Amino acid sequence: MSIDYLVIEGNIGAGKTTLATMLSTDLNSRLILEGFSDNPFLPKFYSDPAKYSFPLELSFLAERYSQLKNDLASRDLFHKLTIMDYYFMKSLIFAQNTLAPDEYNLYRKFFDIIYERLPKPDLYVYLHIPEDKLIENIRLRGRDYEQSIESGYLRTIKEGYFNFFSQQTDFPVLIIDTTNVDFVKNKTHYQLIKELIFENTYSSGVNREILNG
Repeated sequence: MSIDYLVIEGNIGAGKTTLATMLSTDLNSRLILEGFSDNPFLPKFYSDPAKYSFPLELSFLAERYSQLKNDLASRDLFHKLTIMDYYFMKSLIFAQNTLAPDEYNLYRKFFDIIYERLPKPDLYVYLHIPEDKLIENIRLRGRDYEQSIESGYLRTIKEGYFNFFSQQTDFPVLIIDTTNVDFVKNKTHYQLIKELIFENTYSSGVNREILNG
């Protein structure tokens, strides 16, 4: 399967950025990471979601579009493969769970205008991990503003992703259950994931794989 544009995603704490970075280093690809850490609304959102959800989601929408327009649209003569740790649809998935209905309807109008103009990935990989393990990962990485995240919120985010997958026919979606693997510390686990991504052919729509350590 020939892949020029690969997306690695997952719920909060799934390890998507870590895996995307590892693959990029290994394969000498272009890496595009989501620039969320300097978003001034993110810590405020976790402390007061009702007040800051709309400005947060609008700021993410603008930042993601700007990044994709500038980085993804430009050709890279030195790297055939581009790996990203998010897909633009993420904006809509999170907005569905954070915005009031009237805010979401307004937000959706902006989103739809932008989404159709953006390129689609050759393969979209979703790292699936249960909520209790996500909570553990979030605790271990120690970002203060994330420590109040609860499993119920992670569950609604997961449901939003899977609802998106069930309607997706434009490109292949590969869901990899990584509950029982550690691709950071175990090179064999990393190699298994790499082989799943690059050595198989997947049809458009949802494809599933379960890895056992």
